Amino acid sequence: MKLELIDWPIIVIFFLITLLIGLWSSKTAGKSTDEFFLSGRNMPWWLLGVSMVATTFSADTPNLVTDIVRTNGVAGNWVWWAFLLTGMLTVFVYARLWRKSGVLTDLEFYEIRYSGKEAAFLRGFRAIYLGFFFNIMIMATVCLAAIKIGGIILGLSPLNTLLIASTITVIYSILGGFKGVVYTDFFQFILAMSVTIWSASFFIGLPEIQSLTNLFSHPNVINKLDLIPDINDREVFITIFVLPLAVQWWSVWYPGAEPGGGGYIAQRMLSAKDENNAIWATLLFNFAHYAIRPWPWIIIALASLIIFPDLASISEAFPGIDENFLENDLAYPAMMTLLPKGVIGLMVASLVAAFMSTISSHLNWGSSYIVHDFYSRFINSNSTDSKKVFIGRLSTLILMFLSACFALVLNNALQAFQILLQIGAGTGLLFILRWFWYRINAYSEITAMIVSFILALYLQIIHTRLGFEAIPQDIQFLTSVLITTIAWVSVSFLTPPSNLNTLKDFYIKIQPGGRGCNKIKAEIDNKEIEKKVFWTIPRGITCMIISVFAIYGSLFSVGYFIYGKSTQAIILFVITILAFFSLWKYSKN
Repeated sequence: MKLELIDWPIIVIFFLITLLIGLWSSKTAGKSTDEFFLSGRNMPWWLLGVSMVATTFSADTPNLVTDIVRTNGVAGNWVWWAFLLTGMLTVFVYARLWRKSGVLTDLEFYEIRYSGKEAAFLRGFRAIYLGFFFNIMIMATVCLAAIKIGGIILGLSPLNTLLIASTITVIYSILGGFKGVVYTDFFQFILAMSVTIWSASFFIGLPEIQSLTNLFSHPNVINKLDLIPDINDREVFITIFVLPLAVQWWSVWYPGAEPGGGGYIAQRMLSAKDENNAIWATLLFNFAHYAIRPWPWIIIALASLIIFPDLASISEAFPGIDENFLENDLAYPAMMTLLPKGVIGLMVASLVAAFMSTISSHLNWGSSYIVHDFYSRFINSNSTDSKKVFIGRLSTLILMFLSACFALVLNNALQAFQILLQIGAGTGLLFILRWFWYRINAYSEITAMIVSFILALYLQIIHTRLGFEAIPQDIQFLTSVLITTIAWVSVSFLTPPSNLNTLKDFYIKIQPGGRGCNKIKAEIDNKEIEKKVFWTIPRGITCMIISVFAIYGSLFSVGYFIYGKSTQAIILFVITILAFFSLWKYSKN
């Protein structure tokens, strides 16, 4: 694709605005680690909510959705739609708990909840495991999307794409810290979402399509439209609908949808002004993420089935593409090449924005683990704030470099998504219960982490290389969840709980409530608790259930409206309004 003269100023202006935000944020970012990683814990809910959405709107997300729709239809999106349950649990139960903890990173939680050398080991190990290795894998999938977009749209080599896309991101991430990330997220999300919606409407008007009616009645598309998989196709129905809703949402640790909150979602909750801002930020994120954002991507994916019906048609249209990268997720950037001249610059800027918003968040989040939970905790506990900020900036640079290198060995976004799900399978329930069940200890988490990783390694790679027949994905997943859960629960009973004083201090500070902590509560003198807090968990779970109906109702009412099925759309819209009204009334009581 050739960029016109008008496109370049748009791209340059986008980069300049991004850099200016980074420079403006740098005035305060270097003052302390609290400023660099949490912006002084003074961020408003609306800014944090949009930042969460922007972070999950990465360059690889449209590619992933396109891959899913082309492979399993619209209903295939239940593999990530199911995480709404996790998100709502975080909103109404865990956002308040995280904000009460007052930690700088969610890994600091380990040494206020667990005790002994094992707690310190767990904190340090996960700082490197998540902040470095796991984080590099996540960012590599985003870099892979950038490679495919750069190759399809601009004809760039993988190396040139990564050099261009990474440089500006690293500069403003290093300069502006968390504040720079959040403010650029806001700007980048508005741009990326606006261009995505406009692009979807443009593709509907292409001569090959002409209208939504023609799109949905096309032979290549008509069997991809179901919102719920066909129950007669047992394997697909169970794999992409039943398992995600029944098991996956609570059992799997996945970045951005961690059971009990965590990662960059926890980072944003911890940076909020107060508990209410943390709750509203997470609620806004989940509504925008699940109810508003999916449909433009879905429409583009469906349109791609007409323009590029198979991989051969993509290969024919772009003969220079490396065959190793030839997968269904290429259809999204392939569709972008059809946009009219003069709009390409805006589209390229929006795709870069999606890339940068995700990468910058992961860079700041990962470096916060490396600095706060590893360097200053184990290497130099007396380090000055300026030194820690310097280490944070250096680690940001190293993370970006290694992520770009690893991206060159991946093939497609869905492959990486499945690997990440498999690695986290079986650990989710532990993250939900560790606030409320005193018997869970550091050994429980270490066991869950090791067992799930070994199982993922064996089931995804070693099993087939030993010559055995490949195990179906759903069986792999259930096996990992079952074995990992049995392992960490057994260890919880076989090993002693954390130190009593540590558990008492944790309960006094957080006051999580519930029967799982009754033994600890009995050891606490009422005078030690300054202010008794009403147990909000039952109310939180009720709000979670109501909000799930509200947001799924929003998602599907929009879908049926787009499909032209007015009766179903109106019924679901009414249910949505009633659910949101009930949520508002109930949460105020």
